Amino acid sequence: MTTDALASPAGATEGPVPVVVLVSGSGTLLQALVDAAADPAYGVRIAAVGSDRQCTGLERAERAGIPTFVCRVSDFADRAAWDVALAAQVATAAPTFVVTAGFMRILGPLTLDAQPVVNTHPALLPSFPGAHGVRDALAYGVRVTGTTCHLVDSGIDTGPIIEQRVVAVEEGDTEESLHERIKVEERDLLVDVVGRMAREGFSVEGRRVRLG
Repeated sequence: MTTDALASPAGATEGPVPVVVLVSGSGTLLQALVDAAADPAYGVRIAAVGSDRQCTGLERAERAGIPTFVCRVSDFADRAAWDVALAAQVATAAPTFVVTAGFMRILGPLTLDAQPVVNTHPALLPSFPGAHGVRDALAYGVRVTGTTCHLVDSGIDTGPIIEQRVVAVEEGDTEESLHERIKVEERDLLVDVVGRMAREGFSVEGRRVRLG
């Protein structure tokens, strides 16, 4: 995705904005979006939910009557072929943007370039990127950490930051206890950002993301 001058003006479409959500696990972030999207005023229609495996997240989508698909990496000769297939699956839903909600695969260039992709990370980027952000922040001894909502690029948690929420580190925190408090903020942050992107539009200039 090119972010030098990307824009999605508010009011560009009538009715709810179609969004595809990608999941890999239990789907708690997805459920927060499904619950929010049940209110027409939220401005989002979850057009499809995709995954790289069978998972509980898909079951949540199916119960909500949302179309689902599975695109496994192991079904293709290489990751490039998987990227082609995933991009095609996503395109059938014609989303304005994609949300990765606990999706545990690195997206390829075709999927990333087709539309903006939104992700959350359980740390205050650019600090502590990667799969162990909570553990790494706790081990480093920070007094505050949190969660970041950002656009996805070809790097690991390196895309432009949309919004962040701070979570204090408490005495005696374990990785699990800290992560549970971060998850509460992460769900609320994702719901807020996705809704605002849909209702207000957004623009990206360099590393600056502006909503509205």
